[in-house]
Amino acid sequence: MLSELRGLNEECGVFGIWGHDNAAQMAYYGLHALQHRGQEAAGICTVHDDHLLVEKGEGLVNDVFHGDRLDKLPGHAAIGHVRYTTDGGRGIENVQPLVFRSTTGSLAIAHNGNVTNAGELKRHLERQGSIFQSTSDTEVLAHLIKKNISYPQNERFKKALAQLQGAFAFVLLTEDALYVAQDPNGMRPLSLGCIGGETWVVASETSAFDLIGAETVRSVEPGELVIIDDDGIRSDRFAPKTSRAICSMEYIYFSRPDSDIDGINIHMARKRLGKRLAQEVTIDADVVTGVPDSSISAAIGFAEESGIPYEMGLIKNRYVGRTFIQPSQELRERGVKMKLSPVRQVVEGKRVVMVDDSIVRGTTSKRIVKMLRDAGAKEVHVAISAPPLIAPCFYGVDISTDSELIATGRTPEEICELIGADSLQFLSAEGLIEAVGRNDGDPNRGHCLGCFTGNYPTDIFADTKLPHEKERV
Repeated sequence: MLSELRGLNEECGVFGIWGHDNAAQMAYYGLHALQHRGQEAAGICTVHDDHLLVEKGEGLVNDVFHGDRLDKLPGHAAIGHVRYTTDGGRGIENVQPLVFRSTTGSLAIAHNGNVTNAGELKRHLERQGSIFQSTSDTEVLAHLIKKNISYPQNERFKKALAQLQGAFAFVLLTEDALYVAQDPNGMRPLSLGCIGGETWVVASETSAFDLIGAETVRSVEPGELVIIDDDGIRSDRFAPKTSRAICSMEYIYFSRPDSDIDGINIHMARKRLGKRLAQEVTIDADVVTGVPDSSISAAIGFAEESGIPYEMGLIKNRYVGRTFIQPSQELRERGVKMKLSPVRQVVEGKRVVMVDDSIVRGTTSKRIVKMLRDAGAKEVHVAISAPPLIAPCFYGVDISTDSELIATGRTPEEICELIGADSLQFLSAEGLIEAVGRNDGDPNRGHCLGCFTGNYPTDIFADTKLPHEKERV
């Protein structure tokens, strides 16, 4: 799926490391493995001689850390961040990690997710004299920590985190420790790893561990605060255990196929989604193809289960500029032809099943269906390896408002007509849960299905902003 053309984006990736002589270089490689989670800005902060050093900027990891910029970041510990932003959220003041300095010590924060009660907390803090320097939810945590200055450091962190609601995965760096925190529902992925039994690492996805030679240890638990320092690693809690509700889109689309979440491999989960979809629907066709890249695994699973041959009917051009920066939807739609090309020899005269992972506005699906028909496809049947997106996401995923979601208030038949397909099939919510494989009776292995059902695992406040309405974290 081409998220940059369809308005579906995950906001950030975070990375942390403690106990390595080349911490900044390791963070650089870790951020490379997380680049798919955010392409607009990147930053790294290290600890050296009891000082926090930071280098960050707008652009891809390679764009930001060119020349000798990594040489300016000595130290044995580091945190890093990649993010996706909107026009209103651009500006160096919003690029993470955010660093806060005071006479009582410095703090750097990198964050993935969305704090749903940020507006309420900001108003409360401003009434008490706080002045915010950015538009990011991340800064709220720094002010809350500062307000608890009379408590020991670990308690300050716990009391501040306990006031936040929503979805968040934080890595925080001080002069003497690395802190890792996961929201009480565990909605964003966050894993711990180790190198050689002495160096500890944390990342949004385990694919970052593979690149730097780290071994995955476990997922960070919901409501857990992990403290890593020169004495080792220990676990504390800022919130009681509750039922986990990890974002289902991590398995469907956002995470890299080579990553694992709670021991479940993303590629294999997507294959099972495709297999389950083939079990739920019946389509007479000659060839199955997937929309690159995230739908390929599901398309392979669909083909294996249905017995319809899989072919590369669509090719992605990997050397085209990032078309999501175009100023209008019309220009973004034209970018589809730059990004994707149909293989005429594969689809001409054939009944084609086009497997995709979701439909947001429907404009890109309509254009891809037309491209396949123009290439000679006799029929185009669209099969989606997820339920229809009918509700916005408030937890850090750029899923549009109700009025922009093509599935809101429409039947699959109506959507099918709008995108010009011969048929349109969606995976059921029950099929999604069973195919991913988290339904093993463990309450800590649940899903957030808010964008599919409109039922959210946390309170949504009246002034909670959607991710595209404010700075992304």
